[in-house]
Amino acid sequence: MPNRPKTPLLDQVTTPADLKRLSDAELARLAAELRAETVSAVAVTGGHLGAGLGVVELTVALHAVFAAPRDKIIWDVGHQSYPHKILTGRRDRIRTLRQKDGLSGFTKRSESPYDPFGAAHSSTSISAALGFAVARDLGGVTPEGLGDAIAVIGDGALSAGMAYEAMNNAGDLNKRLIIILNDNEMSIAPPVGAMSSYLSRLYTEAPLQELKAAAKGAVSLLPEPFQIGARRAKEMLKGMTIGGTLFEELGISYVGPIDGHDMEQLLAVLRTVKARATGPILIHTLTRKGKGYGPAETARDRGHATAKFDVLTGEQKKAPSNAPSYTSVFGKTLAGLAAQDDKICAVTAAMPDGTGLNLFAERFPSRCFDVGIAEQHGVTFSAALAAGGMKPFCAMYSTFLQRGYDQVVHDVAIQRLPVRFAIDRAGLVGADGATHAGSFDIAFLANLPDFVVMAAADEAELMHMVATAAAYDAGPIAFRYPRGEGAGIDLPERGEVLEIGKGRIVAQGKRVAILSFGTRLAEVQKAAEALAAKGVKPTIADARFAKPLDRDLILDLARDHEALITIEEGAVGGFGSHVAQLLAEAGVFDAGLKYRSMVLPDEFIDQASPDDMYKMAGMNAEQIEARVLDVLGVASLGERRA
Repeated sequence: MPNRPKTPLLDQVTTPADLKRLSDAELARLAAELRAETVSAVAVTGGHLGAGLGVVELTVALHAVFAAPRDKIIWDVGHQSYPHKILTGRRDRIRTLRQKDGLSGFTKRSESPYDPFGAAHSSTSISAALGFAVARDLGGVTPEGLGDAIAVIGDGALSAGMAYEAMNNAGDLNKRLIIILNDNEMSIAPPVGAMSSYLSRLYTEAPLQELKAAAKGAVSLLPEPFQIGARRAKEMLKGMTIGGTLFEELGISYVGPIDGHDMEQLLAVLRTVKARATGPILIHTLTRKGKGYGPAETARDRGHATAKFDVLTGEQKKAPSNAPSYTSVFGKTLAGLAAQDDKICAVTAAMPDGTGLNLFAERFPSRCFDVGIAEQHGVTFSAALAAGGMKPFCAMYSTFLQRGYDQVVHDVAIQRLPVRFAIDRAGLVGADGATHAGSFDIAFLANLPDFVVMAAADEAELMHMVATAAAYDAGPIAFRYPRGEGAGIDLPERGEVLEIGKGRIVAQGKRVAILSFGTRLAEVQKAAEALAAKGVKPTIADARFAKPLDRDLILDLARDHEALITIEEGAVGGFGSHVAQLLAEAGVFDAGLKYRSMVLPDEFIDQASPDDMYKMAGMNAEQIEARVLDVLGVASLGERRA
């Protein structure tokens, strides 16, 4: 393939075992080739670039020292796993990353034995590694065997409570476990909070750097010549708030910080730890996200996620569009409302740019809170803001809100606190696949008493729903919207406050009514155009609300049509199930109504383009048209199905 870098050493690597025969100097050169190959591959596919570039040397060193897949290397989140995939027999498919039928953008058990544990949400690696360590000591068996367990976790991911829970348990169990803290000072957004500050203090005082590195815990693991000096250094600094004190208090030995781009340091420390560690140990490595590729190093997010790009310039190849993204519409609308209401504030969990709250933060920094990768805390924090008289908008991706569901139930819903949930990435999201799909929020929110649940059909409707949420104080309220660009319609100057629980008729027809909840409305309208050519003119309605349902609208549609079809970008148990419950209680089915519910299938859909994913789900215009014809028993104009 043209424009591929020259990689003579990498060309000799088909499995990690091939690294064992390379010298340390050759491993350093291999890392340079691996970095070039990673850049070249992501330029073709798009994807998470910066994280992988930051761990190239660490990836090579881990595979050179340890023996995967017997040793379990667990990459937290998986954004940084592309170099790992290249070294573990998947180089020939690396340019299919995040594509339909291609490699996942994250680690995935079904993809390779070198991916012992799937991950796409953060802060799970230490728990998983500890599980493997305990399974090993209890005589557990995997096809590849059970050796060392190594968790690689970033400083941003370490801010989540689950990581602390795992470290506390690891220290108590005292199993041999290796934790690599990949400290790049940058998760997706710059990490926030006390943990980030604590890690920063470990290496900001340059004159003490070497002394601190020698003084960190696990002195007995160092090569013999260094042990005396290390003990003296540790004694000198005893009692000072530096080093690995936090980790050692949890029962985890600490080594570092070390330069995560220095192959010599990495190999020496990893070999020593592999040879001598007995209990849990944390190796603190300092890396730079986007390392070695100028456009990524200088980008604000260090090249976290990119579209396809030109390798020479770093310029991303994005298709032009005149429509704003739903995310930006939300951010601008909320900022406009906040200018008129000083009680409006915003909360996000390490995703200010991804949720559009960067626009809010620029204007109202004192009212915008990034709590780090801590969705549970973010939800409860929002609940208390509401109890304190503020109007919090808790903006999270649907897939991440799942992590705070217990808090949604107990801290928000039971107390009927008016937290406004802005749910981004609703429905199927494309290249990130099943782990990032917003499939379940309709079902898990609409089953909660007194919870208002809305879905925007287009970007103008989203503006109305933001305004509605801002004006609603009777309890919790949520509105969902998809990833990507809007429909390109004209936007109003400001959003209107909607009547709670009221939908709208979009087009009047007969025989069959299609009741849409969310952005499938555009596909419904396309289907209606095709149906018109077959002599079928459906009534089209936009539900707007899954809870409370518009009872009058739904019962009128049921009474005036022989068939009713609902459609939503969510799983079984959501909007359609609530409609079916209403129809059953009202006795409508006794009158012979034909009812169908179009929902996401009961399966996880792998990565593809959003259009392909919805086609696989059976929810594009052609499939909506077919469902209407099927329920009416009509194949074409004037023709009845047998």
